[in-house]
Amino acid sequence: MNASATVGVGSCLSTSKPLSIGLSPVPIYLRRRKRRCLTIEAEVQLAGSEVQSTYRRLIILRHAKSSWQHPALRDHDRPLSKSGRVDAIAVSQKLQRMGWIPQLILSSDAVRTRETLKIMQEQVRGFLEAEVHFISSFYSIAAMDGQTAEHLQRTICQYSTDEILTIIGWEEAASMFTGASVELKTCNAALLEAPGKSWEEAFAVAGYGGWKLQGIVTPSSNLYRHSENFEQI
Repeated sequence: MNASATVGVGSCLSTSKPLSIGLSPVPIYLRRRKRRCLTIEAEVQLAGSEVQSTYRRLIILRHAKSSWQHPALRDHDRPLSKSGRVDAIAVSQKLQRMGWIPQLILSSDAVRTRETLKIMQEQVRGFLEAEVHFISSFYSIAAMDGQTAEHLQRTICQYSTDEILTIIGWEEAASMFTGASVELKTCNAALLEAPGKSWEEAFAVAGYGGWKLQGIVTPSSNLYRHSENFEQI
């Protein structure tokens, strides 16, 4: 959701200045490799024969491609490129068809992240109806390797309720939560699930490495499946 969108348009997730958590800047060649994301949170229930299990869904989404047309702009203020806008439309429509619609969106306040989310809200009513919080720290924390997952976890637990089940965050968080190497390009979304009656319980049970990677959604190709639960779209 670079300083990107959403826990999970967060959020998850190429920069010159840190996202916005108030930490010292990173050398420019490192900043441009950082991903910003947006975070979205929602809830899902799967019915069993006797017991109904509740699953928490976490969408790790990098912001769409940003424009470098105006190099004098601060990294935080760079808008989306034309291709980035097209990609944001495509991914939002795919998430809608799959039923991965957020109830809570935790997003970086960077311009490219806000624009990614706005486009998704224009395309999918469910995104527009979700509760949204712009978290300034999501911008700067992305410049700190190894700390994004913990920060995302704390923020999710702070803003979520037991009724909320789907979120969007950063690439680094996706790798830590699943225990796998997850690489997300701009406007790619990783779909994660873990059981839990609350977000605190889901994080306690799954921990780091126990979230199931269900698949990865990209703007230009079909869903890359990790689970038989998803059909190609």
